[in-house]
Amino acid sequence: MRTVTNYFIVNLAFSDASMATFNTVFNLVYALHNDWYFGLGYCKFHNFIPITAVFSSIYSMVAVAVDRYLAIIHPLRSRLSSTTTKIVIAVIWAVAFMLAFPQCFYSSTEVYSHRTVCSVEWPDDYGGKHQLSYQIALIILSYLLPLLVMLVTYSLVGQRLWGSKIPGEASDHYQNQIQAKRKVVKMMMVVVTTFAICWLPYHIYFILGSFEKEIYNQRYIQQVYLAIFWLAMSSTMYNPIIYCCLNQRFRSGFRRAFRWCPFIRVTAKDDMELQHIRTFRTTRSCRTETASVLMRNHVNKPEEFMA
Repeated sequence: MRTVTNYFIVNLAFSDASMATFNTVFNLVYALHNDWYFGLGYCKFHNFIPITAVFSSIYSMVAVAVDRYLAIIHPLRSRLSSTTTKIVIAVIWAVAFMLAFPQCFYSSTEVYSHRTVCSVEWPDDYGGKHQLSYQIALIILSYLLPLLVMLVTYSLVGQRLWGSKIPGEASDHYQNQIQAKRKVVKMMMVVVTTFAICWLPYHIYFILGSFEKEIYNQRYIQQVYLAIFWLAMSSTMYNPIIYCCLNQRFRSGFRRAFRWCPFIRVTAKDDMELQHIRTFRTTRSCRTETASVLMRNHVNKPEEFMA
């Protein structure tokens, strides 16, 4: 299970879990009572963690898309090592921290007669130049740019996997490889589409509010915001469902990881699936290494091939 793709999927799951644990419940309490009970420190963290988790989540999906692109379009190129993959994940989180820092820095609490409000106080008031610039940068870096990258990579991968027919005389092993790659790409395309649909209204809401502040004074705007907010937050719960429904390896690995639970049993099919993964990775590694050696020999001693 320790593949490059699975490292990024684990990071994606951790990002989603962070959002659900540290933000969603507190937002629900705040929305129901319209009173911030959790102090200035958590107000800053509350405005910091959503952007951090969302950025990490979407760029984990980007990393999976790029990894699938390299594996399918350029199969002879060397893949990311586990160390390099961990460095990429660390860089993703570092950039996410920097992107979310303004929200944390300008967060403050204001006490009124009967309630406390947690909000982001921008230097030139809400809807000013600073806040508008930040929202535009946020929607580009955490929504439009990653979706564009994934659209291009998955389009090229889809063209390669579905645009060309599998030869009739191809071995069963080759056909199984193609089918497995198609399933992974389908699964990730569903994940990306779900993310795009869930977060689009959220970004539109804040961009419109940046240009027209009167939108926040509309009669049912609180209910509209809550619906948009919960749609965006709900994106964190769909990914495990998608993985479970569309990925046999995920189901097998999950049962193996939680086999200590009394109601979870590892079947013979799960053992075969995980054994097939280990065998396939060993075979692919040997084939890639052999191909690399042949290519180096061809470059270093061309006269031997010309003779």
